[in-house]
Amino acid sequence: MGAAERVVRVANGQGFWGDDREAPVRQVEGGPVDYLVLDYLAEVTMSILQKLRERSPEAGYASDFVPLAKRILPACARRGIVVIANAGGVNPEGCARAVLEAARERGMESSARVAMVTGDDIMERLDDLMARGHELAHMETGEPLSSARDGVRCANAYLGAAPVVRALERLGRKGARFVVTGRVADASLTVAPLVHEFGWAMDDYRRLGAATVAGHVLECGAQASGGNCMRRWWEVPDLTDVGFPIAEVDADGGIVITKHPGSGGRVSRASVSEQLLYEIGDPTRYVTPDVIADFAELRLEESGADRVRVLGARGSPRPERLKVSIGIASGWRAVGSITYAWPDAALKAEAAARLLNRRLDRLGLDLTETRAELVGWNSTLGPLAGPPPRDLPELQLRFGARARTRAPIERFTREIAPLVLTGPPSATGYLGGRPKVQEIIEYWPALVEREAVEPYVSVEVLEA
Repeated sequence: MGAAERVVRVANGQGFWGDDREAPVRQVEGGPVDYLVLDYLAEVTMSILQKLRERSPEAGYASDFVPLAKRILPACARRGIVVIANAGGVNPEGCARAVLEAARERGMESSARVAMVTGDDIMERLDDLMARGHELAHMETGEPLSSARDGVRCANAYLGAAPVVRALERLGRKGARFVVTGRVADASLTVAPLVHEFGWAMDDYRRLGAATVAGHVLECGAQASGGNCMRRWWEVPDLTDVGFPIAEVDADGGIVITKHPGSGGRVSRASVSEQLLYEIGDPTRYVTPDVIADFAELRLEESGADRVRVLGARGSPRPERLKVSIGIASGWRAVGSITYAWPDAALKAEAAARLLNRRLDRLGLDLTETRAELVGWNSTLGPLAGPPPRDLPELQLRFGARARTRAPIERFTREIAPLVLTGPPSATGYLGGRPKVQEIIEYWPALVEREAVEPYVSVEVLEA
């Protein structure tokens, strides 16, 4: 195959931490792919991982990734598939070393190579950055981070494809090869292998824009291949073994989205369109660390069964600043529930919520907020749900409270169960103990100059 005809097949195997554990195995074993990209991280995930590392210094990464790596190591080595995963979370080194240990357990230590990308974690540098004039202001409110500095639990800049490209270059072309990163932007996980394979320049913005479009389609896994699809969802076949998406990309940035033949789900113009619209604002400015991609002129063509060609991708120079995901500790919360049965299930649930609020007021708890939702009526649509139907067979009252300190929430958790005998009739579904008290970590999005982050990014190859 000539250089102009060659395609690189990048397969997605995870859309978030907790996604289908068998999907990466199906991607590796189901047909030809060159790269398997696994996207584990969301903003809340970073906070969860930081909490885990505070409890144990060895933790802080997506632990599901290690047994998966152990399982697919032989097949990846045999088929030449490179795995790229941001599973490192807040502890990429711990994750990389755990993968190497998995290789030793499989007797593959001589052929396994793991590259790790670090430098996204700026937690230890926050005070220095702020002292040097980086306000890290909240992107929506404009409030400087200094106003919430004491509550910061984690701070990670979104890295782009460039360090992952360097990692791929250092891994070579043989053996079982893994790249483990911290907070690399979702689409950049796909951009990197395409830049590496085709030798694209990092200022080739048209091709980088195309690669970013491909990465955006892949990043949520089966959402692009029939899962969570609104258009005629009941006709999507065999979601039991849904095929995750694969991007076939050529040297000029041509894109075809597909999946393995015989796998479940469906790749269609509708499924790809819905994923393209996921989490975008201005379609002419989809901002990533690598490029500002332009989605406005995209065209989709179905070119065969489960094959959608994406045309018209464009890009412009990358932004001067990187986005930073910061987690701020901002209090405590607990949520409990109780179910009411017909007749008048909604009236009973509403009465129970009013009763609970009055009892909490009487206790004088220093709560900052309480919220009642009626699951089965208004928990999703809120006021748009309209008045509750009188003939609902059952309804669940979900009641939550939050406070600045833990003590009021601990006291609140004792007030749900008494409703069984001291509130409206037909209560059920209250077993399971008191609601769990949880710390609230709020998301603080900010921007920081590139030169404050990129000089600290490093790539290291670990060998058994």
